[in-house]
Order: sequence, then C-alpha cells, then structure tokens
Amino acid sequence: MSTKEQGTPARSATADREIVVSRIIDAPRELVFEAFTEVQHLSRWWGPEGFTTTTRAFEFRVGGEWDFVMHGPDGTDYSEWITWTELAPPERIAMLHGERRDDPNAFESVLTFTPDGAATRIEMHAVFPTKEQRDEAVEKYHAIESGRQTLSNLAAYVTEIVRKGVEG
Repeated sequence: MSTKEQGTPARSATADREIVVSRIIDAPRELVFEAFTEVQHLSRWWGPEGFTTTTRAFEFRVGGEWDFVMHGPDGTDYSEWITWTELAPPERIAMLHGERRDDPNAFESVLTFTPDGAATRIEMHAVFPTKEQRDEAVEKYHAIESGRQTLSNLAAYVTEIVRKGVEG
C-alpha cells in the first residue's frame, strides 16, 4: 500500500521551491481582494515593515504590469515588477514577480482569498524556478518573515478601512 493510500498527504513536486504564507484578516473578502487590485491601496500597505512603495506603472488586467520601487528603511531601493497572469475576482490572483520584465529569476505567486465567517483567509503561495533561488529568498531577503509582515500591513490597512466605514 502506498503512502498516499494510507492517508498521508503526498509531497508536492515543487515543495522544495515553495514559500507559503497565510493570515486571517478581519474584513470581507471583496475588500481584501480590492486592496490588491487598486494602486491607491497597494501603495499604502505593500511590503515589509519600514518599506514604502513608489509605483511607476500599474495596469490591473491579465497581461498588465505593476512596475514599482520598494524603498527599504536603510535607504536601499529595490526595483520590482509584477505581471498578472490570472484574475478570478474575488477568489484568486496569479502573477509573475521579478526585478524587471524578462527577469530569468522571476517567481510565480498565487494569492487565494477564502471567506472565513465575516473574515477572509488570504494565502500567498510562491514557487521559485529553483530550490537555490527559494533558499536565497528565505535566507538573504527573509522572504517568509517579509511575507508575514506584508500580510500584517494589509490586515491593518483593510481593518482601518472597515473601522472608518463603520464610523463614517
């Protein structure tokens, strides 16, 4: 009897190239999704703690691009580029993320937005081209912690919108 038949989950073929970060956000799924789709929202919360974002170009559609610079707290600028590869509002966004268009080290990310009562569970699932690139992202760029901080910033941002909406 195989391991799969015994009920043990099969290991994904890309497991050694993946990073998965998730969070429950106390806001409706449509609002959490919208915070990812409109540049005036993204530029307010995107990135780890202490980072700011300047958008150079933004077009939210399949094949559209988000060209931006993340400014680190130490003054370092990081050029970033995302192209949207799949959009299924308000459930799913798939994208390719690199430093620039045609970046050979760009990685794929899928964001899923799942209702959890009145809240939303968001999951960011990134798959890197190689295990070495995934390991470098984790070790050099602290990708797991940065992902957690980014989702924390998103949670704070949409929670504030909900709070203002209730008060307003």
